[in-house]
Amino acid sequence: MKDVELKEVDQEKQLMTGQTQINGCVKVTVPENAGVKYTGLSKDELIKIASTAGWVRTRWVLLVLFWFGWIGMLAGAIVIIVQAPRCKPIPEMNWWNEGPLYQISDVNEFSENGLKVEEKLDYINQMKVKGLVLGPIHTVQADQSSTLELTSINPEFGSESQLISLLDRAHRKGISIVLDLTPNYEGVSAWFNNAASVAERLKVSADILKVKFDFRALGCLNVFLLMTFRALMGSVTGLSADDASHLLNQSSVDLLLTGLPDPAEPGIRQAQVIQILYADHLQTSLGWSLSGRTLGSLASRTPAAPIRLYQMLLFTLPGTPVFSAGDEVGLKAGVSTFLSFVLLTQTVQEERTAVCDFFKALSDLKGKERSLLHGEYISLHSSPTSLAFLRLWDQSERFLVALNWGNDSVTMTLTYSDLPAEARVRASTDTENLAVDSKVSVEKLELGPKQAVLLSYAFPG
Repeated sequence: MKDVELKEVDQEKQLMTGQTQINGCVKVTVPENAGVKYTGLSKDELIKIASTAGWVRTRWVLLVLFWFGWIGMLAGAIVIIVQAPRCKPIPEMNWWNEGPLYQISDVNEFSENGLKVEEKLDYINQMKVKGLVLGPIHTVQADQSSTLELTSINPEFGSESQLISLLDRAHRKGISIVLDLTPNYEGVSAWFNNAASVAERLKVSADILKVKFDFRALGCLNVFLLMTFRALMGSVTGLSADDASHLLNQSSVDLLLTGLPDPAEPGIRQAQVIQILYADHLQTSLGWSLSGRTLGSLASRTPAAPIRLYQMLLFTLPGTPVFSAGDEVGLKAGVSTFLSFVLLTQTVQEERTAVCDFFKALSDLKGKERSLLHGEYISLHSSPTSLAFLRLWDQSERFLVALNWGNDSVTMTLTYSDLPAEARVRASTDTENLAVDSKVSVEKLELGPKQAVLLSYAFPG
């Protein structure tokens, strides 16, 4: 045993009375051996115990349980993988299928510096545009085929160096450049009334154009022509859906702009036109354009309905939406596109800003939602003044589009196997009654006059 003195003299404590108190000392006796040290079992003892029948059985039971559990988990994983629904393979897409194309027919009207369109590439990029369709800008005198020079740029529009600079800047932003090569764009007949002869000259010029300008795509021709470009786009107007379908089969163009559906036709006929083109062709070859150099602006062609209604229609159809410069703000024919930019950036007109924001929102959805990008098209409703259809892809979010360009409200009775009772509003021309992100009934969808709505709902599986 050992005596230990904890403290001989503690610090003095000063009492309130002024007297000093000195603490005492404490001695504690501590045993030198506080306890017996535990050494555990020896090796021989452990081997002896481990060899007993009880421990042997325990080890075998645990080993069998481990392997049964492991095999069970492996079998369960295999069952889950086998029974899980297979994802559909993503279809092959081309760059012109990934977003809208933007036509600039008159570069001088669009930009005060002609081909220096690169000054507005940031604005164009904000709209998620995937390709610019320029011109025509080549040299030709009206109705004189001998003056056609596809490799020469009309000096009224700019120079070759400006075009090369535009190509470089646009490609760095992920925007492709398409040239409108309509041969006789200033004359009466686009093909000088001699399509075969002009087509032969275009074939000879193809390699020169590709090497000289390094185009990703060339075209927007009035079809009937096969060339060795990376992509060939055709544009026709005035054809029926059946004739356009036949032309698409015969010409083998990569993308055909048909000017359909005609906004002047009833909704029932528009639904039929869409179905004919969609049923007979891959949507990667379908281009939807209701405006252009020969058709005029979208706002001028559809004056009876808000521009946003037809923006929604073009963005949600199966294929590539194609717009003319100014369509994104509702610009009408006869108004300078460049002046429109000035008005937007300086006076910020509320209506045009709202239309442009609506356009950007739809373009953003088109580019990132698989159902809108390459999903199936299913017609749900059509009447003389209204139309509704569904876009869906595998297990991705579904999108329901409803449009009413009539003067009266409509109630659409929509039926489909996986339609829910309610769906979420993603875009709407009637924000008072159909606010974005609100929930609306789908079974009896009510839509006001000259209104459109884009709804979405999750895959029900």
